[in-house]
Amino acid sequence: MEISVKGKNLDVGDALRTHATDNLINIVGKYFDHAIDATVVFSRDGGEFKADISVHPGPRGLVVQSAHHGNDAYGAFDGALDRVAKQLRRYKRRLSNHHQKARNDDNLLPAQQYVIQPETADEEPHEDQPPMIIAEMQTEIATLTVSEAVMRMDLADAPVVMFRNSASGGFNVVYRRPDGNIGWIDPANSSS
Repeated sequence: MEISVKGKNLDVGDALRTHATDNLINIVGKYFDHAIDATVVFSRDGGEFKADISVHPGPRGLVVQSAHHGNDAYGAFDGALDRVAKQLRRYKRRLSNHHQKARNDDNLLPAQQYVIQPETADEEPHEDQPPMIIAEMQTEIATLTVSEAVMRMDLADAPVVMFRNSASGGFNVVYRRPDGNIGWIDPANSSS
């Protein structure tokens, strides 16, 4: 597994880099023998340290992400790693089954993902001018069951996941609601 440990406006010393690398190898190695890569980014957030961890455990398109704040960089990393370990432990069986399915079923739809610059409060909205695109990325929309989509959303710590529903073939969305529950949008089941 290739591991990248870096700091955002912060110098990451050898001791912290070794701590992060060794612990990631141990935790991810418990669940995946052939994980692809992992990234750890340390930053300062006010008076606290923040650690962001992103792991690609193997199945294409699957990402496990976590972030944690702490009084020191080690505490922030350990908190984020605990969440990654909990996610991997919780979904171990389903991830293994998903990994086998991903090898056999490469049913991914290429798509383009855009990041749009938000309007600021002091700007007047322009109806005739489209919003400014600040980033474009290639992505893939996977064919999943609803429970697999919810699992991916939880593992990626993402607010929303779009997927092709393996049952209906239509495009669906699962999202985390403000009340903590999961919402599911399925246009195929709409009543006309």
